Amino acid sequence: MIEKRTTSALLYLDGVSVSFDGFKAINNLSLTIEPGEMRAIIGPNGAGKTTMMDIVTGKTRPDEGDVFFEGGSIDLTKLDETEIAILGIGRKFQKPTVFDMHTVEDNLLLALRDDRRVRGTLVWDTSKSQEERIDALLDTIRLKAVRSRVAGSLSHGQKQWLEIGMLLAQEPKLLLVDEPVAGMTDAETQQTAELLREINKTKTVVVVEHDMHFVRELGVKVTCLHEGQVLAEGSIDDVSQNERVVEVYLGR
Repeated sequence: MIEKRTTSALLYLDGVSVSFDGFKAINNLSLTIEPGEMRAIIGPNGAGKTTMMDIVTGKTRPDEGDVFFEGGSIDLTKLDETEIAILGIGRKFQKPTVFDMHTVEDNLLLALRDDRRVRGTLVWDTSKSQEERIDALLDTIRLKAVRSRVAGSLSHGQKQWLEIGMLLAQEPKLLLVDEPVAGMTDAETQQTAELLREINKTKTVVVVEHDMHFVRELGVKVTCLHEGQVLAEGSIDDVSQNERVVEVYLGR
């Protein structure tokens, strides 16, 4: 039995490796995310960013290494995707997946943690506490004005915000957000940075992103991955001036 680690980190990866058909997608990766932190993860295609998120969410099992949650008390490698989601790790994929034929409000209602039993139907009585929760979520994701519109009619950026709201409805402790501003307008990108900063007041957030302007806008610690391991870590200025980072990523 693996001993529990004592760490202040909410998420703790140490010596993690995984190979696919002989290719080492993650190679001795060590990374810690503290409670309440927001971290940006950058790096070229094939650097291991998606595989890292797959490992944290239980989609991929590492060949070796430790992956702990909640101060080292929970070994994520022993749990499946559903168990990890229930623990409070929420993931937003790059392409938004909302219920296009339902309203913004109903999308949020479907996502509310205590209403999983109603996912098959949209006929139920909404309690006052649920209404208040939905109002608060609509405020956070800036979609109150379009609450009655069907999700399919929203702009790309608005769909991304709705999906973030659906994730928040599950009350995660840690949000993993994959390229949230891909395909967004400049105005939407700016609003997404504000939204994530607001969410970060109460949640720990990891953002995987290619848009360096957006990463700068977030103003958080940056980790650059390359060939499945950490190449550089620090402020956006430190990382973007790192010679190796310029060579393998920014210089392209």
